Amino acid sequence: MIRFYLLIIVSLISLLAFLKAPEYHLWLLAIVVTEFPLIFFGISLVLTLTGFWAHKYQMAGTVLGVVTMLIFLSPIVRAWWVAKDLKKNMEQAFNADPNFDSSFSFFRLFNVTKAVSYKTFDYVKYNDTTLKLDFYPAQSADGDFLLNRPCVIVVHGGSWAGGDSRQLPELNSYLALKGYNVAAINYRMAPKWQTPAPVEDIQAAIAYLKTHADELHIDTKNFVLLGRSAGAQIATLAAYTINEPSLKGVIDFYGPEDMVWGYSIPSNPLIMDSRKVMEDYIGGTYSKVPQKYFACSPLEFVSKKSPPTLVIHGSNDVLVSPEHSRRLNLKLQQNGIKHYWLKLPWATHGFDYNLNGPGGQLSTFAVATFLKTVCPQTP
Repeated sequence: MIRFYLLIIVSLISLLAFLKAPEYHLWLLAIVVTEFPLIFFGISLVLTLTGFWAHKYQMAGTVLGVVTMLIFLSPIVRAWWVAKDLKKNMEQAFNADPNFDSSFSFFRLFNVTKAVSYKTFDYVKYNDTTLKLDFYPAQSADGDFLLNRPCVIVVHGGSWAGGDSRQLPELNSYLALKGYNVAAINYRMAPKWQTPAPVEDIQAAIAYLKTHADELHIDTKNFVLLGRSAGAQIATLAAYTINEPSLKGVIDFYGPEDMVWGYSIPSNPLIMDSRKVMEDYIGGTYSKVPQKYFACSPLEFVSKKSPPTLVIHGSNDVLVSPEHSRRLNLKLQQNGIKHYWLKLPWATHGFDYNLNGPGGQLSTFAVATFLKTVCPQTP
């Protein structure tokens, strides 16, 4: 009897691989379910096998267990399906052949990302605060530092009011080992500071990295912005507005790109009060400061001169609707900008927490491929 009840609980958890999480803690659980699927598959397998000793509901429990195991494996199968055409589609989108191997491997689910050491620098001083960045130097797989390499500037998420440069550092290490310098920055956050302060901070970071390019071994002609969630809004807004010729591309992980539409369709309040978050960042409700909502909507500034863009979004995102990425994708198409929209049907907000999970593998492959095409001189 206990086995059957446990299987019911586990089967309900498995539904997070298909359905959107209805509550904050279930959203966090959904990340684990979809990006660490083998853990839950193993739990289901153990409970199913104990049916040999069960007396009540043996057959029902076994059937339920088998179905549950298949559901937990579904992100892996769906990732394999998306991976089939990912390399070809990205090659077509950016007119380049990066010569990478497979975008997804079952065996990489067991990998552990190697950490790269970083140094922290003050990159800008204002009257009321000093901002820091964490710098991961480009290096070979053997640990040798590489000279004159492109630099990826990473902008963290956190609803414009939280998070820091240490958020999800695994990708920083991965890219450093792929031969890219990485600068993960801190920026001025709401409610004390409001838009466009973070965009100004990105400009300050670029200026600092150019000034110290010799000692940090940075190719000053090749910068790429990468942002997650709120950080993606900041990164894309900067990419489309600051007119920086050294900026070769921008990578958008599940960012809110249409702030006007986003305010009109708030997220589930059991997960996040999105309107309050936006009001703190922008400086008021839409009815009070409508022009500021337009002014911080990245898609409003897409033009034929915008840099190449990589958009990555999970269809089960419960914090930032994939509709934002659809709207940005359309605007990029209309302006003839080289871009690619990687859609992950099972993934939720923050899926890239595990670089070696189903969504993490595909997004990491897409990022590496994008960097290879927009900064072609990097081996």
